[in-house]
Amino acid sequence: MSTKASVAALTRRIEARSEQTRAGYLASIEAAIPGSPYRGQLGCTNLAHGFAASPAEDKLSIMAVRAPNLGIVTAYNDMLSAHQPYGAYPDLIKAAARQHGATAQVAGGVPAMCDGITQGQPGMDLSLFSRDVIAMSTAVALSHNMFDAGLCLGICDKIVPGLLMGALRFGHLPFVFVPAGPMPTGISNDQKAKVRQRFAAGEVGQDALLESEARSYHAPGTCTFYGTANSNQMLMEMMGLHLPGASFVPPGTALREALTQEAVRRGLDLIAGRPGFMPLGRMLDARSFVNAIVGLLATGGSTNHTLHLVAMARMAGFIIDWSDFEALSHEVPLLARVYPNGAADVNQFHAAGGMAWVIRELLGAGLLHDDVHTIIGQGLDAYTRAPELQDGGLIWREISTVSGDTSVLSSAAQPFSPDGGLRLLTGNLGRAVIKVSAVKPEHRLVRAPAVVFDSQDAFLAEVKAGRLERDFIAVLRFQGPQAIGMPELHKLTPALANLQDKGFKVALVTDGRMSGASGKVPAAIHVTPEALSGGPLARVQEGDILLLDADRGVLQLEVEKAVFAARVPALFAGGHQQGLGRELFGMMRRNASGAELGATVFTDV
Repeated sequence: MSTKASVAALTRRIEARSEQTRAGYLASIEAAIPGSPYRGQLGCTNLAHGFAASPAEDKLSIMAVRAPNLGIVTAYNDMLSAHQPYGAYPDLIKAAARQHGATAQVAGGVPAMCDGITQGQPGMDLSLFSRDVIAMSTAVALSHNMFDAGLCLGICDKIVPGLLMGALRFGHLPFVFVPAGPMPTGISNDQKAKVRQRFAAGEVGQDALLESEARSYHAPGTCTFYGTANSNQMLMEMMGLHLPGASFVPPGTALREALTQEAVRRGLDLIAGRPGFMPLGRMLDARSFVNAIVGLLATGGSTNHTLHLVAMARMAGFIIDWSDFEALSHEVPLLARVYPNGAADVNQFHAAGGMAWVIRELLGAGLLHDDVHTIIGQGLDAYTRAPELQDGGLIWREISTVSGDTSVLSSAAQPFSPDGGLRLLTGNLGRAVIKVSAVKPEHRLVRAPAVVFDSQDAFLAEVKAGRLERDFIAVLRFQGPQAIGMPELHKLTPALANLQDKGFKVALVTDGRMSGASGKVPAAIHVTPEALSGGPLARVQEGDILLLDADRGVLQLEVEKAVFAARVPALFAGGHQQGLGRELFGMMRRNASGAELGATVFTDV
């Protein structure tokens, strides 16, 4: 299948601008491939420490330095629904490895925090930086040089990007990412959102809100709306790091267990010394990252990946920016309607055809690179089929040529929208992104006076006092990575949605985040440069007229240039930097790059 000329041209531009950094990366990983098993480089004392606690059978195998040894990097904890199923995975993986004459060990754990729990709370200020901590934790886990391949167990918002960032610095090893699947469908996401809006309006109490939330988030598995966690799973499949169709198979099922066992076999097939040797650093190239962006756009995925994909690509030596997302967004149609871009959840998406449908449609339209390496081999054709059990064995079958639900999945020939619904906004306030796939066309242009805030709580106080019953654009600044760690700002969403429902023209402009749950209110997010680092947001004043035009990609302050330049920037009042561990992250705030550079502390990679 030939790739569309415009997609191929964009890929070549990424390769050209990344020529030096990619060459340096490849040189570093090639130098780290001395042969297999890697633990053969260890001295006797080193090696003895590495198998001291292993069962006798495994100890003999590891000591002999002949059989492969897999390293498991896990984000397991039993508080978070998405990661609770991983508790059983190590024993399952070890047993599967033994069946193939190999061993597996838990190399280490990485932290896994939940944005749903920390939303609007002090802990949210640690959320984005947890990604870089996870990358470093992955490096620590793998630093012992005991392993021939890695299996990464992670699901949610910062965990998968962090795992991949860390794994890419061990790109001389093969890696397989092993998902756990979504929880069963609870109450509809529309119902949940309506209760939140009613609570924000004071129409229902906390008991009703808690009951609604508990009926939505109610079992082991990933939350079922299409936020960053499920966008992560989509990306891993688009990049060939999952087994085909593995992303949204429910936990605790025979098929899920079979896929996990097969992930072990695939990992072993990829190790050095075997015919299929394919280390991660060679496997993922510019085409892989372009495919990931295309998948994000085609499914209406999380805006967080305008940060994460930039940071992940940089770890592999590739330089991408928001202009690349913008260019592809004009080429890629929207094929999926999953909440918040529709009423369905990921279980309904999966049942309608899921990832196999999306990849088949995109391949047929020439919007993906088919000639990429994956954990299955070369090409994405295997990812157009769905896994199932037949006579106790795992097979992949062809999917229907007809969408299982045309309200959830459309064809490339008749998409829900001709473009991917992600826009780059530019103007005299800097650069920002906006997700419009859930924003009705009549709400995509807002021209209104600015109302300026330095915290979410200040905004909500104005709403509660009834002083925002009018057209306005909320400017929420000093939320960037250097200021307070770039938290998500969903605490604002119900109040803004209520005001929009009353007929007011409202929008949000911020150097903070909104993530995959960005909804029906237009939000210019990730504004860069951020206010604290000299960004123009620090000069915006109450009453300034702002224009946000999502369709034309404009974010413009209507103030004379000389007048604006003469203004003294507002000072950051501080706060949000102490308590609940936030004081430990001062180094990361001080050294974070801008949003378009990935909002990462790894600026010298």
